[in-house]
Amino acid sequence: MPAESAGLLMHKRVDGRLHVLLVHPGGPFWQRKDLGAWSIPKGELDPDEDAEAAARREFAEELGVEPEGPLLPLGRIRQRGGKAVTAFAVAGDLDVGRMRSSTFELEWPPKSGRIQIFPEVDRAEWFDLPTAREKILEGQRPLLDRLTEILEG
Repeated sequence: MPAESAGLLMHKRVDGRLHVLLVHPGGPFWQRKDLGAWSIPKGELDPDEDAEAAARREFAEELGVEPEGPLLPLGRIRQRGGKAVTAFAVAGDLDVGRMRSSTFELEWPPKSGRIQIFPEVDRAEWFDLPTAREKILEGQRPLLDRLTEILEG
């Protein structure tokens, strides 16, 4: 059964234009990837966990800040690998310079016996919608369309 995740798409207006907050995955596999590699802050649901609670928890773990305010449901998408993501939008203005991500351990290089610690997220940035469409994982692009429909429709 594919993994179930939940995430938050934070948004704000800058000079009247919609901007969204995306995160870049940490670790050696993503180090040199940019276009099509960014994501909304998200993670797997714990057993019997509410999707909204999981989205808020994952946002806090990946960025080090508790998201405040009401959540707007963006629905569910399925990523290329089969993972289902239930997403929500929240208005906010996170200072990306203050981001503090949780970490994970990984044997790196493979079969070296060396365990290294990497941040779950190595960067967070605000992007206008055209740039966000280039940066975000292809399977998450519908979330940008849904956010636009909700806010401008």
